[in-house]
Amino acid sequence: MPTKHKGKKKKWIILGAVVVILGIAAFVVKKSSGDNSSEGPASVKVAKGTIMEKALAVGTIEPENEVSIKSRVSGVVRKLYVDVGSYVHAGDPLLEVKPDPTPVELADAKRQLELAQVDFNNMKKERDRQALLHQRSLISDQDFDNTQKAYLESELRTKIAKEKLELMQSGAVTIDNTKIESIIYAPIDGYVLTRTVEVGDPVTPLTSYQEGTVLMKMANMSNLVFKGTVDEIDVGKLREGMPAEIRIGALPGDTIPGRLSKIWLQAEKKENASVFPIEIAISNIKKVTLRAGYSANADVIIQKKTDVLFVPERVVTFRNDSALVKLALADNKSEDRAIKTGLSDAINIEVISGLKEGDKVLEKPVVKIN
Repeated sequence: MPTKHKGKKKKWIILGAVVVILGIAAFVVKKSSGDNSSEGPASVKVAKGTIMEKALAVGTIEPENEVSIKSRVSGVVRKLYVDVGSYVHAGDPLLEVKPDPTPVELADAKRQLELAQVDFNNMKKERDRQALLHQRSLISDQDFDNTQKAYLESELRTKIAKEKLELMQSGAVTIDNTKIESIIYAPIDGYVLTRTVEVGDPVTPLTSYQEGTVLMKMANMSNLVFKGTVDEIDVGKLREGMPAEIRIGALPGDTIPGRLSKIWLQAEKKENASVFPIEIAISNIKKVTLRAGYSANADVIIQKKTDVLFVPERVVTFRNDSALVKLALADNKSEDRAIKTGLSDAINIEVISGLKEGDKVLEKPVVKIN
């Protein structure tokens, strides 16, 4: 008997558990079927705020003017006076280039000096001989003047050959109290942004037929600009002088004000799309530290309205030239209401007339996909 009693009790427990599970499953199915008629259809309120039409530009922060430092003397880097990040004044030394002539160039310079010296010695003897003849009135003044001119020219050629050899060997020479050396000085006040050479690296000079080695790049970081591109769809709406807001990925939460300063006339092709380069002058950067090369996005504000009525654009139905919304009424009723719309930012749209602040507008029904 005790065994029978225990078996019946176990069956009742299992049966009760099954009933509870079935009840929970039915509740879940009912909720998932979307039966929420007691809550009513979803709606949004007509609110007041700011609507902005803007064009997005993608680009980087760059100096307004960047200077490439090059050498007019060929050779190798002998000494570096500054490093990347250093602030220098115009006229401060940046680096020194040691001339590094080839054996052929050095030999040629020495031989040119020897030839010039031989010619000068001969002209000196000839000048002295002509001077004696001139004193005895055996030659004319013109003949003596021609000899004197040739002597001075020979002396000058000798000086040039000597100075060229000296500059080639030591990298420095003094001409008429002016010291010429192979030290390169800063052309502007600013920071050293990059340095592309080390001590011992070869240097190609800047000439009329070659660009020369870029040794360093400098810029005045107090004058920064945003350089980027906008889509061709938006460029027709832009005008120079429009305000802009710049957001930098490395500085989340900070917005930098600026003003559109340049719009290129020629488009560029990027990933099969036409974009136009623009430039935005940056102002009021005292609160943050900007660095050249920061990636950034900029919103160029085409039009802005504050303290206006707006609703989400998704609740508005546009038919031909009219705009309609479903206005929520009492007792779960609604009516179609024609409204006049204004500025849109692609998310919210301005309501000029037809609604007032606080009105409830029904969301459009969700289309179920079977």
